[in-house]
Amino acid sequence: MNGVTTTTGQSKDADYQILVSKTYAISLHDAWNFLFSTDGIKLWLGYKGVPIWRKGKEYTTRTGTYLCIRVYNELSHARLTYKRKDWENTSTLQMRIMASKTGTTISIQQEKLADEGQREEMRLHWEKVLTKIAAGLKLN
Repeated sequence: MNGVTTTTGQSKDADYQILVSKTYAISLHDAWNFLFSTDGIKLWLGYKGVPIWRKGKEYTTRTGTYLCIRVYNELSHARLTYKRKDWENTSTLQMRIMASKTGTTISIQQEKLADEGQREEMRLHWEKVLTKIAAGLKLN
């Protein structure tokens, strides 16, 4: 398993974004099945249960984070509108998985973050999530 890769910055539209990724020694199918299982969804989205992955479906997590499904392409990626309850802004969250030579790379990209503080908050959050995914996959 490789280390976490992080890219941060301000986009040309003046909003902030974050990209974190990690490669796991597991098949793409096994990674996808875990991420979109009840345990996986709880781990990366904080949502208890399994959402219906259809465009426009809205959910609220146990911590009050608003989610709205925008795109769902099985074995590829999911894109959501994401807004924490204490935020004024909404962001775009994308979970993508890709086969690699050493297993499967899971990347989490979040765009339309309000400022550097929010970007740093989410960078730390998603890096912790990627570490928890390894534990959930029992790869530690």
